[in-house]
Amino acid sequence: MTDRPTPDAANSMWGGRFAAGPDAIMEAINASIGFDRRLAAQDIRGSRAHAAMLAAQGIITPSDAAAIEEGLLTVLSEIEGGGFQFRTDLEDIHMNVEARLKALIGDPAGRLHTARSRNDQVATDFRLWVRDQCDAAIAGLEALIRAALTQAEAGADWVMPGFTHLQTAQPVTWGHHMMAHVEMWGRDLGRFRDARARMNESPLGAAALAGTGFPIDREATAKALGFDRPMANSLDAVSDRDFALEFLGAASICAMHLSRLAEEMVIWSSAQFRFVAMSDRWSTGSSIMPQKRNPDAAELIRAKIGRILGATVALFTIMKGLPLAYSKDMQEDKEQVFDAADSLMLALAAMEGMLRDLTVNREAMERAAASGFSTATDLADWLVREAGLPFREAHHVTGSLVAKAEAREVDLPDLSLGEMQAVNPAITAAVFDVLGVQNSVASRTSYGGTAPVRVREQIARWKERLG
Repeated sequence: MTDRPTPDAANSMWGGRFAAGPDAIMEAINASIGFDRRLAAQDIRGSRAHAAMLAAQGIITPSDAAAIEEGLLTVLSEIEGGGFQFRTDLEDIHMNVEARLKALIGDPAGRLHTARSRNDQVATDFRLWVRDQCDAAIAGLEALIRAALTQAEAGADWVMPGFTHLQTAQPVTWGHHMMAHVEMWGRDLGRFRDARARMNESPLGAAALAGTGFPIDREATAKALGFDRPMANSLDAVSDRDFALEFLGAASICAMHLSRLAEEMVIWSSAQFRFVAMSDRWSTGSSIMPQKRNPDAAELIRAKIGRILGATVALFTIMKGLPLAYSKDMQEDKEQVFDAADSLMLALAAMEGMLRDLTVNREAMERAAASGFSTATDLADWLVREAGLPFREAHHVTGSLVAKAEAREVDLPDLSLGEMQAVNPAITAAVFDVLGVQNSVASRTSYGGTAPVRVREQIARWKERLG
């Protein structure tokens, strides 16, 4: 708890405009310091750049700028050390920092806000924070991709069933399956990089909405904060939250991709599949069934998409009806972005850890790949290629052979040559060369195919891409 100041003290932040302080309910709904304190480092960084620019332009004195710089570094140290006292009556991170700065250095603190508004200040802070999250997501994805590449390289020729409709379709390799997820995450990398590039413009200097009459240097503050350029329109600069929406959109797609692999992990680790075993680090036991090893980490990753997608919908809903420029509704833009970013980073780190610790049951996968008539397509292709049948006829012949094998409760390679020739006399003993699952995957040499040689090429391409 913090001591609430007198109405006069609270109103001093507003320049004497109001005769009495807000009541408790208004204070509670109006204050954002409970969550926007997470912007403290970005807020202080922006203020330092702004003060340095004001001094360089002769708008404030060098001595005031030096006092502001030293004071802001002290405030940052207090916040990072946990000794800073945040005050709800001061509403937000900007006023909390400014009030503490004034307590530390006196009058020079009042000159810091020259030629800026809380509107461009929060737009700058939030943009810097989201840019940092893009960088974190990119780093997390790169680490995750490296973990998947390790799995893919180890299992480039390990055969497993490929599924459609969760029914056995054709044999593929473990490496090929891992590389499918790598390609998805590669697109996620592209989305975060694109979003970061697009958001890398500075709102600082737009002031409330119309710019300022002071001779500020927006190029200088943009450069100091690592932006490519200042935003070109002051009204747009304080109104825009596209950068947060783009981040949430990229995060939602990425979380969906993580959820799909998490679902596969849940299925593959079950007693019915036993394709993989998760380490104890990523599993939990049952309070009543001692034999259980629950894939809780995968299930929680699978659930994160709900929070992240919900945040995306929430921010779209907030922004859709707002006129330009700033409205107080936009105070509600941060909590869901904070939560979505936290959820995404946690999911990325957990998935990377699961993949690095994952044990793959090669024998179980190969047994499963050989069942369910997974080489039926290879048989149909052979009939087209070697026996000269039109594909539709080959499809019909293969279906008849599958029915015959089902009736005998065997797989296609277990049928005798005579049984096959009874369905179509053009079949020769050479057909058995394509019916084994190893032969099947080795034959899929088209670009992007599951053949081990192609999988290793794609692994090499990604290793070069990541550097």
